[in-house]
Amino acid sequence: MAELAQIIDQVVRRERGRIVGGLLRLCGSLDAAEEAFQDAVLAALQAWRDELPANPGAWLVTAAKNRAKDAHRHRAVTEAKAPLLEHEEDTIDTVTGDQLRLIVTCCHPELAPDNQIALTLKVVCGFSTDEIARAFVTSEATISQRILRAKRAIANTPPRADLPIAAVLGVVYAMFNEGHVAHTGELMRLDLQAEALRLGRELCDLAPAEPEAFGLLAVMAFAAARARTRVDADGVPILLDAQDRAQWDGELVREGLMALSRAHTLGGGGAYALQAAIAAVHVIAPAWERTDWAAIVALYDELLAISPSPVIALNRAIALSMRDGPAAGLEALADQTRALTDYHLFHAARADMLERLGKDPRPDLRKALARVTNDGERRLLERRLAAATHRLP
Repeated sequence: MAELAQIIDQVVRRERGRIVGGLLRLCGSLDAAEEAFQDAVLAALQAWRDELPANPGAWLVTAAKNRAKDAHRHRAVTEAKAPLLEHEEDTIDTVTGDQLRLIVTCCHPELAPDNQIALTLKVVCGFSTDEIARAFVTSEATISQRILRAKRAIANTPPRADLPIAAVLGVVYAMFNEGHVAHTGELMRLDLQAEALRLGRELCDLAPAEPEAFGLLAVMAFAAARARTRVDADGVPILLDAQDRAQWDGELVREGLMALSRAHTLGGGGAYALQAAIAAVHVIAPAWERTDWAAIVALYDELLAISPSPVIALNRAIALSMRDGPAAGLEALADQTRALTDYHLFHAARADMLERLGKDPRPDLRKALARVTNDGERRLLERRLAAATHRLP
């Protein structure tokens, strides 16, 4: 039974987006689509005990459609919607339209970013409420309410697949970033990273002419490639200059390079493609000391021109400090003091530059500690403060 449940879980994870997306088109309601899909999964647990079907995905499609029809017949639904589930030509095989419709529905711009991510994890990725709660380090009740509010907010909005793909990419990027550096708890949440990568790959299949989809996939692949080298045995972050590059995941690096190449072939010069190009300079450098900082600064200049933000300016200042020295970096950071005064990495970067100049980094390290929320980053800052206190009078 445990082996069967594992097989069904694998099939569900693989087929969920396609089937629920198709059911959403047929039912016109996200709740009805999810209910029909879950009924089909429960039926599979019973029906597949003796023998697995030759095509589990097709079996689930048929079962889900039948359950949607049964539920439709027993509900007091308007006559206008009745034909949707009666026409046999309404099949769930339009992978691009159905999956993209589902993802776009969950990423609707009327929803707050956290609600977009929670709904996507629940509906598209099939995460349980408990899994999502652990990812956000909050209670199941909070997540349940968040998902309920999100569903209510979009209940009267017709499913669409023509919203700007930028909104969808933004949600996937936010999901990956939460997995890459979580706001609270440990540094990384590998389950969120994995799901964001999976969604990124799907988006590239669904939108094969969109350069930014490939740019985003490259950004995530390059970052995920370093996951096993980003923390030590105590969960404390290992900075890029100290990571063992031989332990980086070569397959993910290659995937990132191929995705970046595809983005460039499609004429991509957007924010994700530029971020991916910056990450590529890092991953192809054989050692930290051989990093092409001039290329990185130039790419940040391009990125700032099309997507200006204080955080990008901070990252450019860090790269500038590596190319031209810490004094140049501090000068560049001065313009961002007001915008980033509550951002712990601003003070952590300042502390590093001051330390490289032989100055006392402790005031900035204390400011960073007062603002950090991630446990792993906090421990790293505490180590740096202790080392500076031991070294300085």
